[in-house]
Amino acid sequence: MSLPDPDAFPCDDVDVVIFDGHCAFCQSQVRRLHRWSAGAKPLAYLSLHDPRVAQRYPQLSHEALMQQMYVVSAEGTAYGGAVAVRYLSRRLPLLWWAVPVLHLPGSAGVWRWLYGQVAKRRYRLAGKTCDGDACRVHL
Repeated sequence: MSLPDPDAFPCDDVDVVIFDGHCAFCQSQVRRLHRWSAGAKPLAYLSLHDPRVAQRYPQLSHEALMQQMYVVSAEGTAYGGAVAVRYLSRRLPLLWWAVPVLHLPGSAGVWRWLYGQVAKRRYRLAGKTCDGDACRVHL
């Protein structure tokens, strides 16, 4: 399945999901997210390793992008990690069921911690797709 690229849209009025394109786990989650976005305003997707990310989003460092997924809204606001997941849960109708759980008062810290634990282990969860030893630094 091919994911929509930001350049495929006639204007800049889409949210862009920036993810680790070298991570098989991340790729599978982004494909799932794309399926869940059916019926909603489209999302575009960019691997953090794509040179356009540094050009379009200089406020996001490579180090920050390696730590967590980001969603940059059409208005230019960047949401990272668990905050990005919470943002998407409100934006995508098929994720309506997650909204009450993700937005429980006082639960943001738990979701940030949980997201961080998964993000740190993402290469172990579903394998890596880097050539040679390029991903070794992430293990």
